[in-house]
Amino acid sequence: MFDRDHFIEDCITTVGEGEGAIGELVAAAVSDGSRVFAELGEPTRAGIQTLYRAPNLTIINFVWAPCMSLMPHDHHMFSVVGIYAGREDNIFWRRTAAGIEAYGAKSLSAGDITTLARDAIHSVLNPIARMSCAIHVYGGDFFAPPEPRSMWDQETLAEAPWDVERAKASFADAEARFNAWRAAGTVATGH
Repeated sequence: MFDRDHFIEDCITTVGEGEGAIGELVAAAVSDGSRVFAELGEPTRAGIQTLYRAPNLTIINFVWAPCMSLMPHDHHMFSVVGIYAGREDNIFWRRTAAGIEAYGAKSLSAGDITTLARDAIHSVLNPIARMSCAIHVYGGDFFAPPEPRSMWDQETLAEAPWDVERAKASFADAEARFNAWRAAGTVATGH
């Protein structure tokens, strides 16, 4: 059963063992989505909720707006992603002489986890017409990593420095766009 404070303490204790040990904790946490909702609350808005932040560990509750996508980006630290409601589709990218190219994908549903290596580049899509929720655990400070991060334009794939404020704004923009579509009757909603 998921208990927020115990989960955070377990991650603090375990982070030095690496992504495999963190993966076990995240898998156990997201195995019961209703318990995670009981601890973190039902989401009312898309966004990034920091549960814990330190130089060696960041725990974030992501709430993805319906039909939202987030540009390709890197972390420069390992990451474990666990879905407790909805879906999260990850496209994996690799650097090439010309920039980046897609080379794989993984779709995660409630109860699924995936681990991203320190050098991973990925983009994220919530492909469904309702919010998706995920716990992401990073082996470092997601907001102030020791080396500069990058993000890539979704259309041109031009590389730019990571801008956390732009990433946060994309959650609000996606939610507003979806709400406008729903109000216009151009998208069906349902659970």
